[in-house]
Amino acid sequence: MRLWSEVAQRYGLYLGWLLALIATLGSLYFSEVRHFVPCTLCWYQRILMYPLVVLLGIASYRQDRTIVPYILPLTLLGIGVALFHYLDQKIPGFGPPGLCSSGVPCSVQYIDWLGFISIPLLSLVAFTGISGVLLALVLRRKS
Repeated sequence: MRLWSEVAQRYGLYLGWLLALIATLGSLYFSEVRHFVPCTLCWYQRILMYPLVVLLGIASYRQDRTIVPYILPLTLLGIGVALFHYLDQKIPGFGPPGLCSSGVPCSVQYIDWLGFISIPLLSLVAFTGISGVLLALVLRRKS
């Protein structure tokens, strides 16, 4: 635990930026290369993820940890949307019926690796990883 804390303190902003960059490039790959059309919940996750690349990139360059309280709400909202989307895909009838009524249904699974890995799960992992790194920065600073 101590090693993780030290790594998070030293490289936390970079790790958060790297996770956001990988998630953004992954979503662009799925839509622009594989031609998967994003559903409504995918767009919300993108809206929450894409600014993190710029904000965490600038914060990493400047070593500005004061940005964490402004970034954390975006990542926590992203966790909520991604978790809801994942559950909507995996549990039939989970979401409200009119949520993704136009365009691509939110329950569509473009990928289903190993029977449980879908695009919303990848998003959930990215948002959770960024949140974990940022929380480690905040908690270490307070102790």
